[in-house]
Amino acid sequence: MAQIIEFSRADNCSDAEWKTRIELAACYRLVEKFGWSDLLANHISARVPGPEDHFLLNPYGIRYDEITASALLKVDVDGNIIGPNHGFTVNPAGFVIHSAVHMARPELMCALHTHTYAGVAVSCQTKGLLPLSQMQLSVLGEVVYHDYEGIAALDNLDERQRIVADLGSSHCLIMRNHGLMTVGESIGAAWCYMYRLERACRMQIEFQKTGAEWVELSQATIGQTVEKSQSLYAKDSFRPVGTVEWEAVKRMLERDGADYRT
Repeated sequence: MAQIIEFSRADNCSDAEWKTRIELAACYRLVEKFGWSDLLANHISARVPGPEDHFLLNPYGIRYDEITASALLKVDVDGNIIGPNHGFTVNPAGFVIHSAVHMARPELMCALHTHTYAGVAVSCQTKGLLPLSQMQLSVLGEVVYHDYEGIAALDNLDERQRIVADLGSSHCLIMRNHGLMTVGESIGAAWCYMYRLERACRMQIEFQKTGAEWVELSQATIGQTVEKSQSLYAKDSFRPVGTVEWEAVKRMLERDGADYRT
């Protein structure tokens, strides 16, 4: 019989770090709940508050639905695990991708990477995400692309520079022939960007299955809608990305039980 793995909070874990751990564990559980996980692959990271360049990643071998606040591993920018590792390590590809973001964009709290059916399918299309409907336009202004270079690995750390260059100041990166990545100034923002990007990809694939011609929107309508969508989710708007929606979806976890907080 498989053994249930139990974790506990490290004695030297600050309150600020523990709060970040709880938020990130919630993010893992919600990614699983919404069907975006890929067994043991993929990863979500969060910057640890403080002067050190440390970030949290999932231990390789633990499913998303098993992730708890205390299970997450703390890693530095050189890939060293700081503190208890519980007998686990991190996925090298995850370290490469996420360290790129956290080293170059200190204002970002979180990076979220997926291999969903729809996300990978769109990433393989030459034109990427298409301006088909309001759903695509709501996120299109944040979408940029990174060409596939093979499996992210420690022997190709130079790719980190190209990931960062391609991401620029955007929040949604389509990794060609690979999958999706979103980033955010908060964990909730990264999750909400992924929700919008994943939904846009799914709708595109569902439409393409019909084989029908689509109603082409004018460039003026596309530009206006993209601009309006970005202003709706701006920090000074009534619904900044990653605030209202994030609190709403976390309540789904509370109804299921809050063991992710442990």
